[in-house]
Amino acid sequence: MHTTGVKLLHHPVVGDLDLPFETFPLGADPSQVLLTYTAEPASPSQDALSLLASWAANNDDIDRPAPADTATT
Repeated sequence: MHTTGVKLLHHPVVGDLDLPFETFPLGADPSQVLLTYTAEPASPSQDALSLLASWAANNDDIDRPAPADTATT
């Protein structure tokens, strides 16, 4: 089991991402771990993730109609 390393991913919009990862064991259950991915500061991967984050934020700002009321009385 690798506890640290770099994961190479390809995203269809922003391309290749090199994301260092680290795992942290959870004290309550040693069979479970918390896995974190981070982008190196000022790297192309950080730029790509920032672009995806801004794109997602802009898409969430779109006005959508309210869901129809499905409650019955």
